[in-house]
Amino acid sequence: MSLRHQVSSVKSSPAFRWTIGVGVGVMAALGLVLMFLLTQATGNRELYERNYVLLFGLNVAVASLLLLVIGWIVLRLVLRLRKGKFGSRLLVKLAAIFALVGLMPGMMIYVVSYQFVSRSIESWFDVKVEGALDAGLNLGRVTLDTLASELANKTRVAAGQLAQTPDATAGLALERLREQLAVSDVVLWTASGQMIASAGDSRYSIKPERPPGQLLRNARTQRVATQIEGLDEVALPGGDVPGVEPAPAAASGSAAAAAAAAALNNAPRIKALALVSSPGVGLFGENRFLQVTELLPASFVANAIAVQEANREYQERALARGGLRKMYIGTLTLSLFLAVFGAVLLAVVLGNQLARPLLVLAEGVKQVAQGDLTPKAALQGKDELGGLTRSFADMTQQLSDARGAVQKSMDQVDAARANLQTILDNLTAGVMVLDLQGRIQTSNPGATRILRAPLAAHHGRPLSEVPGMAAFAQGVQAQFDTYFGENTLHGIEHWQQSFELNAAQPGTPDNAITLIARGAKMPGNECLLVFDDVSEMVSAQRAQAWGEVARRLAHEIKNPLTPIQLSAERLEMKLTGKVAEPEQILLTKSVKTIVDQVDAMKRLVNEFRDYARLPAAELKPVDLNALVYDVVQLYASDNAVVPVQTELEPGCPDIKADSQQIRQVIHNLLQNAQDAQDGLPAGRTALVTLKTEYSPASRRVRLTVRDNGTGFPEHILKRAFEPYVTTKVKGTGLGLAVVKKIADEHGARIDISNRVVDDVVQGAQVSLSFAVVT
Repeated sequence: MSLRHQVSSVKSSPAFRWTIGVGVGVMAALGLVLMFLLTQATGNRELYERNYVLLFGLNVAVASLLLLVIGWIVLRLVLRLRKGKFGSRLLVKLAAIFALVGLMPGMMIYVVSYQFVSRSIESWFDVKVEGALDAGLNLGRVTLDTLASELANKTRVAAGQLAQTPDATAGLALERLREQLAVSDVVLWTASGQMIASAGDSRYSIKPERPPGQLLRNARTQRVATQIEGLDEVALPGGDVPGVEPAPAAASGSAAAAAAAAALNNAPRIKALALVSSPGVGLFGENRFLQVTELLPASFVANAIAVQEANREYQERALARGGLRKMYIGTLTLSLFLAVFGAVLLAVVLGNQLARPLLVLAEGVKQVAQGDLTPKAALQGKDELGGLTRSFADMTQQLSDARGAVQKSMDQVDAARANLQTILDNLTAGVMVLDLQGRIQTSNPGATRILRAPLAAHHGRPLSEVPGMAAFAQGVQAQFDTYFGENTLHGIEHWQQSFELNAAQPGTPDNAITLIARGAKMPGNECLLVFDDVSEMVSAQRAQAWGEVARRLAHEIKNPLTPIQLSAERLEMKLTGKVAEPEQILLTKSVKTIVDQVDAMKRLVNEFRDYARLPAAELKPVDLNALVYDVVQLYASDNAVVPVQTELEPGCPDIKADSQQIRQVIHNLLQNAQDAQDGLPAGRTALVTLKTEYSPASRRVRLTVRDNGTGFPEHILKRAFEPYVTTKVKGTGLGLAVVKKIADEHGARIDISNRVVDDVVQGAQVSLSFAVVT
């Protein structure tokens, strides 16, 4: 027998586990069904009758399920026996023994219980009990008849006493009759149903109930008539009470309608209506009727209801005794099946307990041989086989713990590597790992972004082979060579150096990049290179330095300019008319030259001062279109060398700005655009375009100034906003620097670029984007 066949034992077999689950489920279902049937049969007969078909089908379904499960277990045992599986013969023997042990006593108990149930149910329904209940009902009818007759006699006598009583004094007479008769209510009615007087509870009724027409007719013909009310819902079987006039349906309906208005109509009662013959006394000599109401005793009503309810329940159970017998017999039958099923299942479980240790060991050995070190099953028995399974499980657990510790260490290493990679990927600085020959081992996205080169595509290749990185690679390698030599002698931990390189790709502007790089040796034969782009920082430091220089120059130069100008003008004024004509002309020309140059120096100094001491912006709502229109008026065709064209988008919202500083920005940009169009190529028209447009998505207004000039040289684009960077012979290089400074004060985004059409520069454009007023 192979190990595979042994492993598919009772314990490890999915089919057996399914059998155990089904067996437990069926046993629980049987217990619930039997409890339900017994409870409903003895406690709720109506629910049983309503669900009789469902209960019968459920009994058949449960019996069929039990038969199928038992048959399936027998089939499984037969198949195991034919296949020669370990423990099969023992399981078959135990199943047979326990099945017989459960079946034989069960059959005997079933036969005895069947006879007992049949005889017991028949004994429940005795003739004496039925006779006693009928006698109780007849007693109730006779009692009601007696009470009604007595009340009728009393009412007839009372009607005779009222024969000579007028309507006006009838109320007092009714009060005396009510106390004399000891009744709850007395009412005097006309023949037409109108109440003359009343005494008792009806006095408090807004609309007292009139006597039914049938009752009035009976009283007129028989002199007195009675009826019982308030017992409609608990009426005794057998119909009307003999000798008592039943209440018509209309009267019953009237009583129900008046129930909420009078407490009298809520209790069981007897009403008697007697004719009061009083010719000539009442209005037009018509007859009157005396109505007397007497409440039935509460104890009598309760006893009558109890007898009636007991009789009804007895009759219903007598009719349903056949169903009760079937149900109890069905319950006993299911109990027999349950006992057999439990015996067979117990046999399989006990057989499994004997064969289980060996099969558990065989399964565990196979799993360990395949590399599966998951916790193994261990039996809790006190015998040697149980101890062997526990020892094997402990050994496997120790091996699993050792493997888990190794795996945990590897996971921690992988997690640390992943965390490090995440940190490197999100660093703004560039990080590269090089070998001793300068080959790129790895790099982060920051390095690719800063150097603007496809470093990932050159992993494993020298840094010098990356386009545009030859000089940088040479400088880095020189620093590492020096570092290795000094580290050996002096123990230096790292080196640091700045580099100026051009990492632009073909077709893009030639932008200079300033890097601060640091290098160190890593464990093994690898080198770490970390660098960052400090171009913006250098530019900001340069702008700050130039601002300080401009402030000092403005202070030092402006002081002597005014005395020089005044001295030259005073000299001209003193000598005019005192020298010859040729000298006069020379004097005038020289003084004019001095004054003009002093004015030029003043303008230069003022530009220095404006750049160095630009006042803080006072941000207020400004209509940019209106401001542009005012400025453009100064550049009309009769005043401007180069025509200015506007493209203003109507409806632009106000922006947050300082109107004076924005006016200065527009002047500087227009002046630069006009100056840039000197010496245009043939066939190109000088034109400056000033455009505004609003973006609802970003809620910003963009101001753009375009020209048709020669554009910016490639090396100027990167540093166009730095002070004293200019391409004009007479320019100071402060125009765009002032514009950039004002834009920063306003939180505006500024862009500068060349307009290229078919690879030919057609001019330049500068655009600023302002936030709108919210």
